[in-house]
Amino acid sequence: QVQFVESGGGLVQPGGSLRLSCAASGFISRTYPVGWYRQAPGKQRELVASITSGGKTRYTDSVKGRFTISRGNGGNTVYLQMNTLKPEDTAGYYCNIEPSVGAYWGQGTQVTVSS
Repeated sequence: QVQFVESGGGLVQPGGSLRLSCAASGFISRTYPVGWYRQAPGKQRELVASITSGGKTRYTDSVKGRFTISRGNGGNTVYLQMNTLKPEDTAGYYCNIEPSVGAYWGQGTQVTVSS
């Protein structure tokens, strides 16, 4: 059974940083690309960043140069380092494989960027 548990969100001022963690269980998370997604109120969920089992990464344009996705703990944890945060980064952040599978969504972690 695949399960993702997200943590690390919080309230931060513009320009601040946060590191999100995604604890993944199941071999699928070590085999398939894993992505960080976000959903802001009234908007569709979007893919923010993804990383393959081999470490290849890609990012949506709005976070390039500010966010970094990485794997650790033998591939069982996927991190999202977020720097220079902006109010428009405010959203619920979730991880899932890429492309996402509905049954794998976790509770997510809330990131709020506000002064």
